[in-house]
Amino acid sequence: MRHESRTTPEPCTPLPAADERPNPGYYATHALDRAFKANLARMTAGITPAGLASVYFEWLTHLALSPGKQVELGEKFVRKSTRFAQYAARLAMNPATPACIEPMPQDRRFRDDAWQQLPYNLIHQSFLLTQQWWHNATTEIEGVSPARERVINFVTRQLLDHASPSNIPWLNPEIAHTTLASGGRNLVNGWQNFLEDCERAVSGKPPVRAEAYRLGEHLAVTPGKVVYRNHLMELIQYTPTTRQVQAEPVLIVPAWIMKYYVLDLTPGKSLVEYLVDQGHTVFMISWRNPGSEDRDLGMDDYRRLGPMAALDVVTEISGSPRVHGVGYCLGGTLLSIAAAAMARDGDKRLASLTTLATQVDFTEAGELTLFIGESQVAYLENMMWDQGYLDGYQMAGAFQILRSNDLVWSRMVHDYLLGQRQPMNALMAWNADITRLPYRMHSEYLRQLFLNNDLASGRYQVDHRPVAIQDIRAPIFAVGTTSDHVAPWQSVYKVHLLTDADEVTFLLTSGGHNAGIVSEPNHPTRRFRLRTQYQGERYLDPDTWQQTTSEQSGSWWPAWQQWLVAHSSGQVAPPALGSERYSPLGDAPGRYVLMP
Repeated sequence: MRHESRTTPEPCTPLPAADERPNPGYYATHALDRAFKANLARMTAGITPAGLASVYFEWLTHLALSPGKQVELGEKFVRKSTRFAQYAARLAMNPATPACIEPMPQDRRFRDDAWQQLPYNLIHQSFLLTQQWWHNATTEIEGVSPARERVINFVTRQLLDHASPSNIPWLNPEIAHTTLASGGRNLVNGWQNFLEDCERAVSGKPPVRAEAYRLGEHLAVTPGKVVYRNHLMELIQYTPTTRQVQAEPVLIVPAWIMKYYVLDLTPGKSLVEYLVDQGHTVFMISWRNPGSEDRDLGMDDYRRLGPMAALDVVTEISGSPRVHGVGYCLGGTLLSIAAAAMARDGDKRLASLTTLATQVDFTEAGELTLFIGESQVAYLENMMWDQGYLDGYQMAGAFQILRSNDLVWSRMVHDYLLGQRQPMNALMAWNADITRLPYRMHSEYLRQLFLNNDLASGRYQVDHRPVAIQDIRAPIFAVGTTSDHVAPWQSVYKVHLLTDADEVTFLLTSGGHNAGIVSEPNHPTRRFRLRTQYQGERYLDPDTWQQTTSEQSGSWWPAWQQWLVAHSSGQVAPPALGSERYSPLGDAPGRYVLMP
């Protein structure tokens, strides 16, 4: 067993040059700034008030200097008021009058029939018109950059969602009717639910009913052995279930922003189980949950101690000189960096590269980029500097804001105002099993990849030399999901522009960042599109690709598995679990995944 570590300098505010003597109190004043901002960040869920204030000031200034836009907004206000008044008048004569404005397709707040009855139809129609007017007020203002415009529009939408009539008990007919029918029992139950959730949050307990899903008993139960362990990861080798296996093993690199077992969820919903049953030798990295002592671990530490260390072990145990590499989310980005460095250095151990919901170009990284700017990154760095890592609860806040209607307000209405508990499932229990990110690594990730887009621009360095995705020649299979708020599929698709691989197969599946990947065969609602582009063929933009690629029913797993087989060299007898050098250290799921 090998143990590797490396101490690297901490990313922080640049210090004065060596030939300059800092002013008295220099370090004390900087420490005071950082401590103040770190504590403020905890109160604001990691969202910088300075950044938001500057965006709003820019918007207000440009709006104040745009009299034409002001006149346009005034005209829109008059037209919407007139339309609403006409709707109300027709409604008084005919209760079946069609709505004057329809909610967006993804807006499920007003779908209940009770919202179509007086006075609730007037209430929600007025709100939707107001929401539409504010959208007009925060877009297409001359002088405001597109990035700033997206931020101001997003934040304004969040404020309006907070004030939605669906969140106000006396304006929501579902809550009103339930309260009358139960004699207020729903509010009593809701208050008890709220207190229970608060107590669990403060004490660090998982959500209600998550205890029913225990690791090794209900979750992550595919049999296997931990065959290697270092400071950052454990490597699991899964027990074969077939008499013959494909010669090239599969190494899966999950993101350390999540626990690995989303890919080994439950029997029947486990990608690992599916691959093993189809005759593949599967290895999985299980990342250690870092603490304050790991603050100086960087992206390159994760590369060296993660996929590169795992490749050494996998090739020795399996006896195969080539491996199918699979990376999920941030793990896919890390594996792509490793693959580019390997290609640069002539390391040909990757038989293929599969990326799941993975970005290597971050210029169009979706709404998550609304939180990634110089002000925001510096703000997060202060919080991470103070505690040594970014806590999972602090990360969860940003992801919940991206889908506040689904993840915040609908839950508040259902659990606290209607007094009903949402049923727990395996994916929700996994999602509540949060992780942490080391200070240095997350700072490098945000600055080098999100802010500077160094990887796509050929500036990202490994061993003091730049790497390029273009150097990767192994066949690539990239998976995007249609409803991904973390890695939009159009951003994942950009791999076509960055590589000179002989072939790039792109698959677009229905679902979101997690549910779209956990897409077991016989899933009742999954659909996908698949096409391979060979070197020399003309580039297709994402919209044209989607329009001209036929849609297929079912899970994408079988299509990918067949692709793996087509890029393998045949079948062999299954390798033993471990080897003389890498003897098993314990049963799967291992030690690290159990770390709180």
